[in-house]
Amino acid sequence: MNILSLLLAGGRWRCFPVPLGSSLFQSLHNSCYRKKSTAPKKIIPHVDFSDENAKESGKALDKLFSSEQQASILHVLNTASNKELEAFTLLRGKKSLSIVDHREKFGPFQNLESLMNVPLFQYKTTIQVCNSILNPETGGKKRKLQENRLLRKLIKPEIGRERLKAINSIVSIVSGTRRIAWAHLDRQLAVLDWQQTEYCRLMKGTYLSSAYLEEISSVVSKMPKADFYVLEKTGPSFQNSSLFPILLHFHIMEAMLYALLNTTFTRDGRHQVLSMNRNAVGKHFELMIGDTRTSGKEVVKQLLSESVLKEEPRVFFPPDKIVRYRQMFSSTEQYRVEELYDSLLQAIAFYELAVFNTES
Repeated sequence: MNILSLLLAGGRWRCFPVPLGSSLFQSLHNSCYRKKSTAPKKIIPHVDFSDENAKESGKALDKLFSSEQQASILHVLNTASNKELEAFTLLRGKKSLSIVDHREKFGPFQNLESLMNVPLFQYKTTIQVCNSILNPETGGKKRKLQENRLLRKLIKPEIGRERLKAINSIVSIVSGTRRIAWAHLDRQLAVLDWQQTEYCRLMKGTYLSSAYLEEISSVVSKMPKADFYVLEKTGPSFQNSSLFPILLHFHIMEAMLYALLNTTFTRDGRHQVLSMNRNAVGKHFELMIGDTRTSGKEVVKQLLSESVLKEEPRVFFPPDKIVRYRQMFSSTEQYRVEELYDSLLQAIAFYELAVFNTES
């Protein structure tokens, strides 16, 4: 019996008869109807190393930590709340939640090895977490790091904390487009001097360096001596081109004050002039509404009243000067003299945020 077979010849398929017993038929049959091989497959055994690794890791953890240390770590893991666990740097976020969830589902941790059953915890992670529990950065070291970060955001350039602790008095300076004001306070927050002066030439005509030098030199000559001079760090956005003259004015003022007040910088390279973040002062006195800062007039008015009415006021105005300061405030209250108010508030904020917060 023959069957028809197809062969490709000259680019076309052609049919021709093929005998059943022929070798060609057998090869075609095998290629079209290939039987599944009955030969046994080569099986690669699956080796689970988890138990072996866990045992070895557990033994390693036992060698790394003494029995007393293990007991201390397990006490924290089994008793601390989620918030308490987050106090440790390496247990913030999902790790602390995973520990609490595992504890609720499976009960307290019996040994350090069981910590590796918690999601996100591998051998190295477990060691790091155990070390962080034994040596937490929740004390002095962590506090210092936080203080340093806050100081970097608060004042520029950076200065050592030991210099801040040694401050006896500062002059806080705030300049605007028409006037400049300063407040001289000692570390008891006693107001030793507080005044303002106007400069009319600087925003008129061209920006002559000589005019700035003459005006600012005259102002600086009236300022009292202090350990540090603190300037307000502010300025309009570069995106608003119409404010460029004002921005330029602020930068020139800041540069002039840095040069004229840093009298010893050329000798010792130590800064006596610092720039303080304006918004940080506003937040300290709750004057910020979104990104906008409101007037500090009412806060200053309250400070003046407390100095007379309270036995221990926040700010102390010497009796021989309180009358003059109150009169000065009353005479300027109807005008917008934010520089005068801000110079006083900036001095208070500098002591409370940068000096007193770093004392041990």
